[in-house]
Amino acid sequence: MKKGINIWSFKKGMTVAECMAMAKDAGFDGIELSLDEEGEISLNSSEKDILRIKKMAEDTGIEIASLATGLYWTYPVTSSDPKIRQKSKDIVKKQLETAALLGTDGILVVPGMVAGLSPDSQVVQYDVAYERALEAFMQLKEEAEAIKVSICLENVWNKFLLSPLEMRDFIDKINSPYVGVYLDVGNVIYTGYPEHWIRILGKRIKKVHFKDFRRKVGTLEGFVDLLAGDVNFPEVMQAFKEVGYDDYVTAEMIPNYTHYTNQIIYNTSKSMDRILGR
Repeated sequence: MKKGINIWSFKKGMTVAECMAMAKDAGFDGIELSLDEEGEISLNSSEKDILRIKKMAEDTGIEIASLATGLYWTYPVTSSDPKIRQKSKDIVKKQLETAALLGTDGILVVPGMVAGLSPDSQVVQYDVAYERALEAFMQLKEEAEAIKVSICLENVWNKFLLSPLEMRDFIDKINSPYVGVYLDVGNVIYTGYPEHWIRILGKRIKKVHFKDFRRKVGTLEGFVDLLAGDVNFPEVMQAFKEVGYDDYVTAEMIPNYTHYTNQIIYNTSKSMDRILGR
């Protein structure tokens, strides 16, 4: 497996170049970048802009592990507003195109939601959300297949696709080698066991996020440093071995912006070495 770090783990205000340099210095093999509404990698970025980022990574000596985005929380593909649903699909297409230019093979996509994290977020009837999401990704799989970049649907706190059986069946209905799962082992802990998800999803897993979480907290504040929560990493690694997963495992951390803001990058690298047996 290769060891990656998500760009959201770094102190706010750092440039992509600074994040890449620190990730390299901390011993990561790759960095997961993010497509944003504005910024260095955005919906408005040109091919020239993206190729500049790719060259930056090559010069730094670090791979681009994958391409994430937080935009699907604002523009869910399951929205009751047709314009937002179309915007969401357009973001997937832009993300696929950007990933191809960057030379990476997978994008992180939130597969819609029944409800978001905000208490005032729109609530969509579960079966309606399911049909909207399925319809969207049945269409978008053609884009992914043409460009040969995988759409990796992440398990998040969206009150949707809540079990590994449901996620498995959803992926199988789409039936494309370029649509799979972005498994976040920390996100599972609130309701289940990541090792179960790994064994049930098997080869459908295309990318992995490492986070850790304490069940007894039960809120977003329950996310903690790797090896400080309830993820059974030895069992998780055994499950990955059983299903033959050997792609990137990318840490997605929540940095403390008040004290020692960069130390979490180095601590996370060391913790991942312990987990991976390096």
